[in-house]
This record gives sequence, structure tokens and C-alpha cells, in this order.
Amino acid sequence: MLTFGDPPRWTAIAGAAVALLVVLNNRLWPLARHVITIAHEGGHALAAVGSGRRVGGIRLHSDTSGVTVSAGRPTGPGVVITVAAGYITPSILGLGGAALLAANQVSLLLRLSVALLLGVLVAIRNAFGVLSIALSAVTVIAVSMLAPSPYQEMFAAFVTWFLLIGGMRPIVEVQRTRRRGAPTSDPDQLARLTGVPGVVWVAFFALVSVFCLAVSVEWLLR
Repeated sequence: MLTFGDPPRWTAIAGAAVALLVVLNNRLWPLARHVITIAHEGGHALAAVGSGRRVGGIRLHSDTSGVTVSAGRPTGPGVVITVAAGYITPSILGLGGAALLAANQVSLLLRLSVALLLGVLVAIRNAFGVLSIALSAVTVIAVSMLAPSPYQEMFAAFVTWFLLIGGMRPIVEVQRTRRRGAPTSDPDQLARLTGVPGVVWVAFFALVSVFCLAVSVEWLLR
């Protein structure tokens, strides 16, 4: 049972500041964005399994793009849920991380992070994807085993804020891409599946991300 306590506020503030710096820095973002892509594609895969579809595999690419292949009905709620899950998963994971940090469950957060990474690894179907997941998992394991407690807290706070803040930038980017014509983007796929305009789906992704961020701020910076 999680009991909400009072995690060190300076740790949360420092983690948020570093995460914001990484997300806004155009040199650091292309490298760090791989973490968001892992969460995005993992969200597609988890939603596919949860909606009764079969996951054929995940591919992560060096340009930070990714693709998740699933099999099942080409229309209906299952495929809509699967496609819609990608852009909101980083923020939802960040919200879960904030809940664990607010409950002073840093070790549990780190262990769950490794478990989720290994779960995605099972579905990876290309070498770069394996490398990306392996490096991420090794980093979390190394911090868990070698870093003193205060550094574990700071690392966990950074990862949590990075998912929350970093999850918002791809939503902005996909809308910019759509304006230049991107018929294969998730919002445009959803538009074809549901008849709801792609811009409405982008707005939905943004609202979920803002909600997760707002709740996390209340939990961690109150």
C-alpha cells in the first residue's frame, strides 16, 4: 500500500529543471528522445495486447522514429485504442512515476522501470532497438545498485519529469508535421479510423499530457 509522504522538494525541483533543459535543448533532445520513443512504442504494444490484438514486433530506429506492428481487425475499438495509446503513454508513465515519488517509493520506481524495459525488449525486432533498450536498462540498474540514495532520488525525479515534459514535445512536433502533410501519422490514422479530425486527436493527446503534468506538479511540488 502506498502512503504519500513528503519527498525532498529540492530533488523534485532539480529533476524538473534538468528535464526541461534537456527537452528544450536541440542538441540534447535528439539523443534523449529515444526514451520517449521507447515509451511511445511500448504504449502501442501494451494497448494492442490489452485490446486483444497480437503484437508482431517493435522496431526502434536511430532517427528516434519507431514502429509497432500488431495484427487483428483493421477497424474497431481495438485498433483505435492501440493507435491512440502512443502519444499519451510517456505522460501516463510520468504520472505513475510521480505517484511513486510522492509515496517515497524510489526503489520500486526504478525496479518497475527495468521491468517495463525488459517487457518491451521481448518485442524488439531490430538491432538498434535491442541496443537502445539494453543501454536504458543498464543505466537504471547501475543507478539502482551503485548510486547513493540521494542520487537515486534525483535520477528518478529526472526520469519522471522527463517523461512528463518530454512527452509533450512530440505532440507539438506531430502537429507541425501534419501541416506539411503526414498521412501516416497517428492522428491521421485515427482520423481515418474514426472520422474524428486529426487535430482533435492531437488536442486530446495534449489535454492528457497537460493533465498528467498538472497532477504531478501538485504531488511533487506542493
